[in-house]
Amino acid sequence: MERTMPRDYYEVLGVQRTASKDEIKQAFRQLARQHHPDVNNAPDAEDRFKEINEAYQVLSDDNRRAAYDRFGHAGVTNGGMPGGGFSGGFPGIDEIFEELFGGLGGFGFNTGRRSRGPARGRDLRHDLKVDFQQAVFGAEIDIEVNRREKCDMCSGSGAKPGTSPRKCPECNGSGQARRVQQTFFNMVTVTDCPRCRGKGEIIDSPCPKCTGIGAVLGGRTIKLKVPPGVDDGMQIRLSSEGEPSTSGGPNGDLYVVVHVEPHEYFKRRNHDIILEISVNVAQAALGDVISIPTVEGDIELTIPAGTQSGKVIRQRGKGVPKLRPDATTAGRGDQLVVVTVEVPSKLTKEQRELFEKLGQTLGREVIPQKAGRGFLDRIADFLGGS
Repeated sequence: MERTMPRDYYEVLGVQRTASKDEIKQAFRQLARQHHPDVNNAPDAEDRFKEINEAYQVLSDDNRRAAYDRFGHAGVTNGGMPGGGFSGGFPGIDEIFEELFGGLGGFGFNTGRRSRGPARGRDLRHDLKVDFQQAVFGAEIDIEVNRREKCDMCSGSGAKPGTSPRKCPECNGSGQARRVQQTFFNMVTVTDCPRCRGKGEIIDSPCPKCTGIGAVLGGRTIKLKVPPGVDDGMQIRLSSEGEPSTSGGPNGDLYVVVHVEPHEYFKRRNHDIILEISVNVAQAALGDVISIPTVEGDIELTIPAGTQSGKVIRQRGKGVPKLRPDATTAGRGDQLVVVTVEVPSKLTKEQRELFEKLGQTLGREVIPQKAGRGFLDRIADFLGGS
Protein backbone atom coordinates (compact mmCIF):
# COMPACT_ATOMS: atom_id res chain seq x y z
CA MET A 1 0.00 0.00 0.00
CA GLU A 2 1.64 3.24 -1.09
CA ARG A 3 -0.86 6.05 -0.74
CA THR A 4 -4.28 6.14 0.88
CA MET A 5 -5.59 9.49 -0.25
CA PRO A 6 -4.78 11.83 -3.13
CA ARG A 7 -2.81 15.01 -2.45
CA ASP A 8 -4.23 18.43 -3.17
CA TYR A 9 -3.79 19.06 -6.90
CA TYR A 10 -2.58 22.63 -6.40
CA GLU A 11 0.04 21.35 -3.97
CA VAL A 12 1.13 18.69 -6.47
CA LEU A 13 1.81 21.34 -9.13
CA GLY A 14 3.16 23.86 -6.62
CA VAL A 15 0.76 26.64 -7.59
CA GLN A 16 -1.71 28.85 -5.74
CA ARG A 17 -5.45 28.16 -5.95
CA THR A 18 -5.76 31.45 -7.85
CA ALA A 19 -3.21 30.40 -10.49
CA SER A 20 -4.06 31.14 -14.12
CA LYS A 21 -4.22 28.45 -16.80
CA ASP A 22 -0.86 29.65 -18.15
CA GLU A 23 0.72 29.34 -14.70
CA ILE A 24 -0.69 25.83 -14.30
CA LYS A 25 0.60 24.84 -17.74
CA GLN A 26 4.03 26.29 -17.03
CA ALA A 27 4.22 24.43 -13.70
CA PHE A 28 3.28 21.18 -15.42
CA ARG A 29 5.92 21.74 -18.13
CA GLN A 30 8.66 22.07 -15.56
CA LEU A 31 7.54 19.10 -13.48
CA ALA A 32 6.96 16.89 -16.53
CA ARG A 33 10.48 17.56 -17.82
CA GLN A 34 11.85 16.69 -14.40
CA HIS A 35 9.84 13.60 -13.44
CA HIS A 36 8.77 11.79 -16.62
CA PRO A 37 10.11 8.20 -16.47
CA ASP A 38 11.55 8.59 -19.97
CA VAL A 39 14.06 11.11 -18.60
CA ASN A 40 14.15 10.28 -14.89
CA ASN A 41 15.53 6.99 -13.54
CA ALA A 42 14.38 7.50 -9.94
CA PRO A 43 12.36 4.57 -8.52
CA ASP A 44 9.37 6.82 -7.77
CA ALA A 45 9.47 8.75 -11.06
CA GLU A 46 6.52 6.85 -12.53
CA ASP A 47 4.29 7.40 -9.49
CA ARG A 48 5.32 11.05 -9.23
CA PHE A 49 4.57 11.69 -12.89
CA LYS A 50 1.16 9.98 -12.68
CA GLU A 51 0.28 12.29 -9.81
CA ILE A 52 1.49 15.37 -11.71
CA ASN A 53 -0.36 14.38 -14.86
CA GLU A 54 -3.57 13.68 -12.92
CA ALA A 55 -3.42 17.11 -11.29
CA TYR A 56 -2.81 18.84 -14.62
CA GLN A 57 -5.68 17.02 -16.36
CA VAL A 58 -8.09 18.38 -13.75
CA LEU A 59 -6.75 21.91 -13.23
CA SER A 60 -6.29 22.62 -16.95
CA ASP A 61 -9.99 21.98 -17.61
CA ASP A 62 -12.27 24.83 -16.52
CA ASN A 63 -15.28 22.67 -15.66
CA ARG A 64 -13.35 19.99 -13.80
CA ARG A 65 -11.31 22.62 -11.96
CA ALA A 66 -14.51 24.36 -10.83
CA ALA A 67 -15.92 21.04 -9.59
CA TYR A 68 -12.64 20.27 -7.78
CA ASP A 69 -12.55 23.71 -6.15
CA ARG A 70 -16.08 23.18 -4.83
CA PHE A 71 -16.17 19.51 -3.90
CA GLY A 72 -12.52 18.40 -3.77
CA HIS A 73 -11.52 15.03 -5.22
CA ALA A 74 -15.09 13.76 -4.98
CA GLY A 75 -16.14 16.35 -7.56
CA VAL A 76 -13.79 15.16 -10.31
CA THR A 77 -14.04 11.39 -9.99
CA ASN A 78 -15.70 9.32 -12.65
CA GLY A 79 -16.55 6.06 -10.99
CA GLY A 80 -14.03 6.97 -8.32
CA MET A 81 -11.16 7.48 -10.75
CA PRO A 82 -9.74 10.91 -11.53
CA GLY A 83 -9.61 11.83 -15.16
CA GLY A 84 -12.40 9.48 -16.19
CA GLY A 85 -10.64 6.26 -15.27
CA PHE A 86 -7.19 4.70 -15.43
CA SER A 87 -6.22 3.55 -18.87
CA GLY A 88 -3.04 1.80 -17.79
CA GLY A 89 0.28 3.55 -18.28
CA PHE A 90 0.68 7.15 -19.31
CA PRO A 91 1.72 9.09 -22.41
CA GLY A 92 5.33 9.14 -23.43
CA ILE A 93 7.33 12.28 -23.00
CA ASP A 94 7.23 12.86 -26.75
CA GLU A 95 3.43 13.02 -26.60
CA ILE A 96 3.45 15.31 -23.57
CA PHE A 97 5.87 17.82 -25.04
CA GLU A 98 4.38 17.55 -28.50
CA GLU A 99 1.13 18.84 -26.97
CA LEU A 100 2.71 21.48 -24.75
CA PHE A 101 5.49 22.77 -26.95
CA GLY A 102 4.64 21.63 -30.48
CA GLY A 103 7.77 19.45 -30.66
CA LEU A 104 10.83 18.41 -28.66
CA GLY A 105 13.64 19.67 -30.81
CA GLY A 106 13.93 22.99 -29.05
CA PHE A 107 14.48 21.20 -25.74
CA GLY A 108 17.18 18.80 -26.80
CA PHE A 109 15.06 15.63 -26.84
CA ASN A 110 15.23 12.90 -29.46
CA THR A 111 12.39 10.46 -28.97
CA GLY A 112 14.32 7.71 -30.70
CA ARG A 113 16.98 7.60 -28.04
CA ARG A 114 14.96 5.94 -25.33
CA SER A 115 12.29 3.31 -25.49
CA ARG A 116 9.04 3.90 -23.67
CA GLY A 117 9.02 0.22 -22.83
CA PRO A 118 6.05 -2.13 -22.83
CA ALA A 119 2.77 -0.71 -21.59
CA ARG A 120 1.61 -1.31 -18.04
CA GLY A 121 -1.34 -3.51 -17.30
CA ARG A 122 -4.76 -1.99 -16.79
CA ASP A 123 -5.58 -0.39 -13.44
CA LEU A 124 -8.61 -1.80 -11.64
CA ARG A 125 -11.18 -0.45 -9.20
CA HIS A 126 -12.80 -2.29 -6.29
CA ASP A 127 -15.58 -0.79 -4.16
CA LEU A 128 -15.38 -1.75 -0.49
CA LYS A 129 -18.06 -1.18 2.14
CA VAL A 130 -16.88 -0.78 5.73
CA ASP A 131 -18.89 -0.02 8.84
CA PHE A 132 -18.34 3.07 10.97
CA GLN A 133 -16.18 1.26 13.53
CA GLN A 134 -13.90 -0.21 10.85
CA ALA A 135 -13.43 3.23 9.32
CA VAL A 136 -12.47 4.70 12.70
CA PHE A 137 -10.14 1.97 13.97
CA GLY A 138 -9.05 0.30 10.73
CA ALA A 139 -9.48 -3.34 9.78
CA GLU A 140 -7.92 -6.21 7.86
CA ILE A 141 -10.36 -7.39 5.20
CA ASP A 142 -10.16 -10.04 2.51
CA ILE A 143 -11.41 -8.69 -0.81
CA GLU A 144 -12.22 -10.68 -3.94
CA VAL A 145 -10.95 -9.12 -7.15
CA ASN A 146 -11.74 -10.34 -10.64
CA ARG A 147 -8.87 -9.70 -12.99
CA ARG A 148 -6.82 -11.29 -15.72
CA GLU A 149 -4.24 -13.71 -14.35
CA LYS A 150 -1.22 -15.23 -16.06
CA CYS A 151 -2.31 -18.22 -18.09
CA ASP A 152 -1.14 -21.40 -16.37
CA MET A 153 -1.15 -23.40 -19.63
CA CYS A 154 1.39 -21.27 -21.48
CA SER A 155 2.96 -19.58 -18.42
CA GLY A 156 1.99 -16.22 -19.87
CA SER A 157 3.85 -16.59 -23.16
CA GLY A 158 0.66 -16.77 -25.21
CA ALA A 159 2.11 -19.61 -27.30
CA LYS A 160 0.70 -23.13 -27.49
CA PRO A 161 2.58 -25.52 -25.17
CA GLY A 162 5.50 -27.03 -27.04
CA THR A 163 5.92 -23.93 -29.22
CA SER A 164 7.56 -20.58 -28.66
CA PRO A 165 6.99 -17.06 -29.96
CA ARG A 166 9.44 -15.87 -32.62
CA LYS A 167 11.12 -12.53 -32.98
CA CYS A 168 9.09 -10.02 -34.96
CA PRO A 169 10.82 -9.53 -38.33
CA GLU A 170 9.30 -6.07 -38.73
CA CYS A 171 10.93 -4.49 -35.66
CA ASN A 172 13.61 -7.12 -35.06
CA GLY A 173 12.20 -7.79 -31.61
CA SER A 174 12.33 -4.21 -30.35
CA GLY A 175 8.56 -3.76 -30.43
CA GLN A 176 9.04 -0.29 -31.88
CA ALA A 177 8.69 1.42 -35.20
CA ARG A 178 10.81 4.53 -35.81
CA ARG A 179 9.74 7.35 -38.06
CA VAL A 180 11.85 10.33 -39.06
CA GLN A 181 9.84 13.52 -39.35
CA GLN A 182 11.51 15.98 -41.68
CA THR A 183 11.29 19.20 -39.71
CA PHE A 184 13.77 21.87 -38.81
CA PHE A 185 15.02 19.53 -36.04
CA ASN A 186 14.69 16.20 -37.95
CA MET A 187 12.71 14.61 -35.14
CA VAL A 188 12.60 10.86 -34.71
CA THR A 189 9.36 9.51 -33.24
CA VAL A 190 8.92 6.01 -31.86
CA THR A 191 5.63 4.10 -31.89
CA ASP A 192 4.55 0.52 -31.24
CA CYS A 193 5.35 -1.85 -34.07
CA PRO A 194 2.10 -2.33 -36.05
CA ARG A 195 2.82 -6.00 -36.74
CA CYS A 196 3.53 -7.26 -33.23
CA ARG A 197 1.71 -4.40 -31.45
CA GLY A 198 4.73 -3.53 -29.39
CA LYS A 199 5.41 -7.02 -28.07
CA GLY A 200 8.48 -7.71 -30.19
CA GLU A 201 7.25 -11.27 -30.79
CA ILE A 202 4.97 -13.07 -33.20
CA ILE A 203 2.89 -16.02 -31.99
CA ASP A 204 2.22 -18.49 -34.82
CA SER A 205 0.45 -21.08 -32.64
CA PRO A 206 -1.62 -19.34 -29.96
CA CYS A 207 -2.32 -21.03 -26.63
CA PRO A 208 -5.82 -22.62 -26.80
CA LYS A 209 -6.68 -21.53 -23.26
CA CYS A 210 -5.84 -17.83 -23.47
CA THR A 211 -5.98 -17.49 -27.31
CA GLY A 212 -2.51 -15.96 -27.36
CA ILE A 213 -3.15 -13.21 -24.83
CA GLY A 214 -1.09 -14.86 -22.10
CA ALA A 215 -3.73 -14.20 -19.43
CA VAL A 216 -7.16 -15.52 -18.48
CA LEU A 217 -9.96 -14.04 -16.39
CA GLY A 218 -9.88 -15.27 -12.82
CA GLY A 219 -10.49 -14.34 -9.22
CA ARG A 220 -7.97 -13.38 -6.58
CA THR A 221 -8.27 -12.90 -2.82
CA ILE A 222 -6.25 -9.99 -1.46
CA LYS A 223 -5.80 -9.19 2.23
CA LEU A 224 -6.32 -5.43 2.56
CA LYS A 225 -5.29 -3.39 5.58
CA VAL A 226 -7.74 -0.50 5.96
CA PRO A 227 -5.87 2.18 7.95
CA PRO A 228 -7.56 3.88 10.93
CA GLY A 229 -9.35 7.10 10.09
CA VAL A 230 -10.34 6.46 6.47
CA ASP A 231 -13.28 8.51 5.27
CA ASP A 232 -16.04 7.86 2.79
CA GLY A 233 -14.80 8.07 -0.80
CA MET A 234 -11.11 7.65 0.01
CA GLN A 235 -9.00 5.51 -2.30
CA ILE A 236 -6.40 2.97 -1.25
CA ARG A 237 -3.91 2.09 -3.96
CA LEU A 238 -2.42 -1.38 -4.04
CA SER A 239 0.61 -1.25 -6.29
CA SER A 240 0.89 -3.95 -8.99
CA GLU A 241 -2.38 -5.63 -7.95
CA GLY A 242 -4.12 -4.62 -11.19
CA GLU A 243 -4.16 -6.63 -14.41
CA PRO A 244 -0.92 -7.95 -15.90
CA SER A 245 0.45 -6.33 -19.02
CA THR A 246 -0.14 -8.11 -22.31
CA SER A 247 3.18 -6.86 -23.65
CA GLY A 248 5.57 -7.84 -20.88
CA GLY A 249 5.26 -4.60 -18.88
CA PRO A 250 4.51 -4.24 -15.17
CA ASN A 251 1.11 -4.94 -13.66
CA GLY A 252 -1.38 -2.14 -13.24
CA ASP A 253 -2.53 -0.96 -9.83
CA LEU A 254 -5.68 -1.73 -7.88
CA TYR A 255 -7.63 1.21 -6.48
CA VAL A 256 -9.93 0.33 -3.59
CA VAL A 257 -12.64 2.95 -3.07
CA VAL A 258 -13.92 2.99 0.51
CA HIS A 259 -17.62 3.48 1.26
CA VAL A 260 -18.42 4.02 4.95
CA GLU A 261 -21.88 2.88 6.03
CA PRO A 262 -23.86 5.31 8.22
CA HIS A 263 -23.96 4.74 11.98
CA GLU A 264 -27.14 4.60 14.02
CA TYR A 265 -26.04 7.37 16.39
CA PHE A 266 -22.77 8.91 15.25
CA LYS A 267 -22.05 11.42 12.52
CA ARG A 268 -18.58 12.35 11.36
CA ARG A 269 -17.24 15.83 10.70
CA ASN A 270 -13.59 15.66 9.60
CA HIS A 271 -11.90 14.04 12.62
CA ASP A 272 -14.69 14.77 15.10
CA ILE A 273 -17.65 12.52 15.93
CA ILE A 274 -20.97 14.21 16.64
CA LEU A 275 -23.50 12.62 18.98
CA GLU A 276 -26.90 14.19 19.66
CA ILE A 277 -28.62 13.35 22.96
CA SER A 278 -31.86 14.40 24.66
CA VAL A 279 -32.29 15.10 28.38
CA ASN A 280 -35.44 16.05 30.27
CA VAL A 281 -36.04 19.44 31.87
CA ALA A 282 -35.22 18.14 35.35
CA GLN A 283 -31.85 16.76 34.22
CA ALA A 284 -31.09 20.02 32.43
CA ALA A 285 -32.07 22.19 35.38
CA LEU A 286 -30.56 20.13 38.20
CA GLY A 287 -27.70 18.43 36.35
CA ASP A 288 -27.11 14.70 36.10
CA VAL A 289 -24.60 11.98 35.32
CA ILE A 290 -25.73 9.86 32.38
CA SER A 291 -24.34 7.03 30.23
CA ILE A 292 -23.66 7.78 26.57
CA PRO A 293 -22.11 5.75 23.72
CA THR A 294 -18.71 6.35 22.13
CA VAL A 295 -16.93 4.37 19.43
CA GLU A 296 -15.04 2.62 22.23
CA GLY A 297 -18.07 1.80 24.39
CA ASP A 298 -20.35 3.52 26.87
CA ILE A 299 -18.95 6.15 29.25
CA GLU A 300 -20.40 8.48 31.90
CA LEU A 301 -21.07 12.10 30.99
CA THR A 302 -21.81 14.89 33.45
CA ILE A 303 -24.67 17.19 32.46
CA PRO A 304 -24.04 20.52 34.26
CA ALA A 305 -26.92 22.10 36.14
CA GLY A 306 -28.64 24.75 34.07
CA THR A 307 -27.82 23.13 30.71
CA GLN A 308 -29.64 24.77 27.80
CA SER A 309 -30.72 23.21 24.52
CA GLY A 310 -27.89 23.36 22.01
CA LYS A 311 -25.08 23.08 24.55
CA VAL A 312 -22.11 21.22 23.11
CA ILE A 313 -19.95 19.15 25.44
CA ARG A 314 -16.53 18.23 24.03
CA GLN A 315 -14.89 14.92 24.88
CA ARG A 316 -11.30 15.20 23.78
CA GLY A 317 -9.57 12.29 22.08
CA LYS A 318 -12.78 10.32 21.53
CA GLY A 319 -13.01 11.05 17.79
CA VAL A 320 -11.44 9.68 14.62
CA PRO A 321 -7.67 9.08 14.24
CA LYS A 322 -6.00 11.74 12.10
CA LEU A 323 -4.65 9.96 9.05
CA ARG A 324 -1.46 11.22 7.42
CA PRO A 325 -0.85 10.75 3.66
CA ASP A 326 1.65 7.96 4.46
CA ALA A 327 -1.13 5.99 6.26
CA THR A 328 0.24 6.69 9.75
CA THR A 329 -1.87 8.42 12.37
CA ALA A 330 -1.28 11.55 14.43
CA GLY A 331 -3.65 11.88 17.37
CA ARG A 332 -7.43 11.78 17.32
CA GLY A 333 -10.29 14.18 16.99
CA ASP A 334 -12.96 14.76 19.63
CA GLN A 335 -16.51 13.62 20.29
CA LEU A 336 -18.96 16.52 20.36
CA VAL A 337 -22.12 15.84 22.35
CA VAL A 338 -24.97 18.14 21.33
CA VAL A 339 -27.58 18.35 24.11
CA THR A 340 -31.28 18.91 23.42
CA VAL A 341 -33.61 19.64 26.35
CA GLU A 342 -36.81 17.74 25.65
CA VAL A 343 -40.04 19.25 26.93
CA PRO A 344 -42.70 16.57 27.62
CA SER A 345 -45.77 16.76 25.39
CA LYS A 346 -47.94 14.74 27.78
CA LEU A 347 -47.97 15.03 31.57
CA THR A 348 -49.47 12.89 34.29
CA LYS A 349 -51.69 14.59 36.84
CA GLU A 350 -48.88 14.57 39.40
CA GLN A 351 -46.36 16.00 36.91
CA ARG A 352 -48.78 18.80 35.92
CA GLU A 353 -49.29 19.77 39.54
CA LEU A 354 -45.55 19.88 40.11
CA PHE A 355 -44.97 22.00 37.01
CA GLU A 356 -47.75 24.39 38.07
CA LYS A 357 -46.09 24.86 41.43
CA LEU A 358 -42.76 25.39 39.72
CA GLY A 359 -44.32 27.89 37.32
CA GLN A 360 -45.68 29.94 40.21
CA THR A 361 -42.18 30.30 41.61
CA LEU A 362 -40.66 31.21 38.25
CA GLY A 363 -43.24 33.82 37.31
CA ARG A 364 -45.00 34.42 34.00
CA GLU A 365 -43.09 37.38 32.65
CA VAL A 366 -42.09 37.01 29.00
CA ILE A 367 -38.73 38.59 28.18
CA PRO A 368 -38.20 39.35 24.46
CA GLN A 369 -34.76 38.40 23.18
CA LYS A 370 -32.71 40.91 21.22
CA ALA A 371 -32.36 40.17 17.53
CA GLY A 372 -29.10 38.45 16.79
CA ARG A 373 -27.54 35.18 15.90
CA GLY A 374 -29.79 32.20 16.51
CA PHE A 375 -29.28 28.78 17.98
CA LEU A 376 -28.25 27.13 14.71
CA ASP A 377 -25.74 29.89 14.03
CA ARG A 378 -24.16 29.39 17.45
CA ILE A 379 -23.90 25.63 16.89
CA ALA A 380 -22.30 26.22 13.48
CA ASP A 381 -19.80 28.60 15.06
CA PHE A 382 -18.88 26.06 17.72
CA LEU A 383 -18.41 23.23 15.25
CA GLY A 384 -16.59 25.48 12.82
CA GLY A 385 -14.03 26.34 15.46
CA SER A 386 -13.49 22.79 16.62
